[in-house]
Amino acid sequence: MPRSLYMTITALMAVLFTGFAAPTYVEAKSKVAVFAGGCFWCVESDFDKVPGVLSTTSGYIGGSAKTASYKTVSGGGTGHYEAVKIVYNPDKVSYDRLLHVFWRSVDPTDAGGQFCDRGASYKTGVFVANDAERKIALASKKKASSALGKTIVTPIVKAGAFYKAEGYHQNYYTRNPVRYKVYRYGCGRDAKIKSLWGSQAHAGIKH
Repeated sequence: MPRSLYMTITALMAVLFTGFAAPTYVEAKSKVAVFAGGCFWCVESDFDKVPGVLSTTSGYIGGSAKTASYKTVSGGGTGHYEAVKIVYNPDKVSYDRLLHVFWRSVDPTDAGGQFCDRGASYKTGVFVANDAERKIALASKKKASSALGKTIVTPIVKAGAFYKAEGYHQNYYTRNPVRYKVYRYGCGRDAKIKSLWGSQAHAGIKH
């Protein structure tokens, strides 16, 4: 084949196949919300079932790295909350919607912990990254309090460092389903939420 013909064919193939390049996949844009709602196993389980949530991670927030371990946090006095970092697609679920779900999946009237878990590390909290989130969170809290007909004590707090919890805590509900279900039922979480919120309990969570 003459070199000139070879070069012409090569050039044409390059043009033709440019339009048939393998598709590129762009990761969905995402944002982060951090909520504390008592046992992080349960918060993870609930928010994994919310459409638009991409991932959840159990961890600790509110204290220092030095004391961010289950042993020290559960012992009390570290300033940490058990919390969950929620990565979500804002095109599919809004921050306001996540807050709506959060209020109705916890007892936001309890200042001493959640359900059978007592102590500061089990209290509820909404951790905001900026003033825009704070504004949304405060408005959402006010609406939830009105819907509930009770005072919500959950603080809206500026988010600090989030420390990922130990590996055995991540996705606990899927790796230890029997133990998880026994714990959740025994702790009375769902029964209390139902008695508190009625038909609004667990709104937005797919079962």
